[in-house]
Amino acid sequence: MVLAVLPLALPYPALAINILIYGLFATGFNLLFGYTGLLSLGHAALFGAGAYGCGIAIAKLGLDLFSAVLCGITLALLVSVVIGALAIRTRGVYFGMVTLALAQCLYFIFYQWVSVTGGESGLRGVLGEADRSRTAASGSAKSDAEILLLLLFVTVALAGFSRILRSPFGAVIEGIRENENRARASGYSLDVMKWMSFVLSGVFCGLAGALNAIHLGIVSIETLFYTTSGTVVMMTLLGGMGTFFGPFVGAALFLALEDIASNWTTHWQLVAGLIFIACVRFFPKGVWGSALARTVR
Repeated sequence: MVLAVLPLALPYPALAINILIYGLFATGFNLLFGYTGLLSLGHAALFGAGAYGCGIAIAKLGLDLFSAVLCGITLALLVSVVIGALAIRTRGVYFGMVTLALAQCLYFIFYQWVSVTGGESGLRGVLGEADRSRTAASGSAKSDAEILLLLLFVTVALAGFSRILRSPFGAVIEGIRENENRARASGYSLDVMKWMSFVLSGVFCGLAGALNAIHLGIVSIETLFYTTSGTVVMMTLLGGMGTFFGPFVGAALFLALEDIASNWTTHWQLVAGLIFIACVRFFPKGVWGSALARTVR
């Protein structure tokens, strides 16, 4: 219900759409970082794989929208299976560096695979097919239809995310975050549980990437770049890692800040960085996480 009123509360629909997409992306990242305690610096690979999988299915194969979204999720799932299997045995900062390196490998593969991905120019031809699949409406009605479609996907995804957190698996990964030795002593295979968390995270991030491809109508190669991974880390920390709605709050703050600051200066990243430092200093649990902590008190 809160997400549904975003278009009414924000100045234009595009901002609401970006919050839905990047909030879902941060939610997928939060499953691994906030609930399992693993910091990945390569989640751009999962987001980008979802975008390219969906975009290729539409632009190259001519599939319908829902089939294309499924293709995007599947490609992100396969990428997360491989990256997770290779990185999961490392610990701490080494895990982050391995995921970053593997994500950059995928970036260069897609960069060089010009015949399929478009290379440096990105994947074109998604917009027209996606529009015909979505709706024949135009103007504001078209924007409303797009928001409703994205809201449907995001709502279903959040329902699934909530179910995961309430399941025994959700309790186990939180136990791993809090005390790995105790979780191991309870008889759980930590590597398997972490790998499963990574794969499930890839599903949510892949869906977000697929929705982003449909929204933009193109897939930029920058989607796979490491800066995308940094952006989702900032969003999650701003909102509050390990909280259900924190990623959406962080995405809303980051995107609104980008929108406002970019109207003032071309160096909006400097403004965003200073505000991010201030938030980390005064809201160590994130804006939403700190608000929850004070409410409980």
